[in-house]
Amino acid sequence: MESELVWRGAEIDGWTALALLEWQRELGVDEPMLDAPLDRTDLPAPPKPAAAAAIVPPGANTTANTAATSAPHAAGLDLHADALKEAEALSARARSLDDLAELQTGYDGLQLKRGARNFVFADGNPAARVMIVGEAPGEEEDAQGKPFVGRAGQLLDQMLRAIGMGRDLPDSTRAVYIANVLKWRPPGNRRPNADEISLSVPFLRRQVELADPEIVVLMGNTPCAAALGREGITRLRGTWTQAFGRPALPMTHPAYLLRNPVAKREAWADLLSLADRLKL
Repeated sequence: MESELVWRGAEIDGWTALALLEWQRELGVDEPMLDAPLDRTDLPAPPKPAAAAAIVPPGANTTANTAATSAPHAAGLDLHADALKEAEALSARARSLDDLAELQTGYDGLQLKRGARNFVFADGNPAARVMIVGEAPGEEEDAQGKPFVGRAGQLLDQMLRAIGMGRDLPDSTRAVYIANVLKWRPPGNRRPNADEISLSVPFLRRQVELADPEIVVLMGNTPCAAALGREGITRLRGTWTQAFGRPALPMTHPAYLLRNPVAKREAWADLLSLADRLKL
């Protein structure tokens, strides 16, 4: 139910405001609405810098100015390249999944690590035939230190049970191994950016190599970007491809299904395709 009460120029005290809110709650109001949708992520474009010709005096060394402007960008690229080399070197040293978890825990190339509560490596059976790769930990995952334990994870468990699979099953033929591209929660559950994904790929690739699943399920755009270099999950889903040297099935993320229940029909078709491939 929408609230259409508008107070123009009227000053009310706190007790009156609380009484009005309670009255609206009793009427069934459960969501504040504006007259038109407001996209709070649509930030205004930054102001354009002044033209160089307007601020550089005649005869000035414009080559030096250009070099000074590009220096921070070049430094940023160098830092990313160094962080990527470190990620590749650390992941290559791992001889087991436990080694990899320990090495990645000590990796400081990702700034978002500083704001996360827990390192979220994996869950399920490492010997499983299927490895499911998601995006990144959310709030619940960050709190518990396990991937896919929030509402989306609960839906994932229901989906897997529907085809006789699960993360807790002792039988490796029906168990699954679950991980995310990023092992630390991005601030505010935002989507990982391209740099964060690229710095996580060496660890993810090594995790897949060490777990050695028969099939990789890529749930959402971020895993597809990391493993395939492509996005557009609504186009990619349901079509078998190759990722990390093995068969891979892109699927929509359970969080997407919670927001778009109509897409559950396609997710069910993808699950049946997975079960058929496994001969379950």
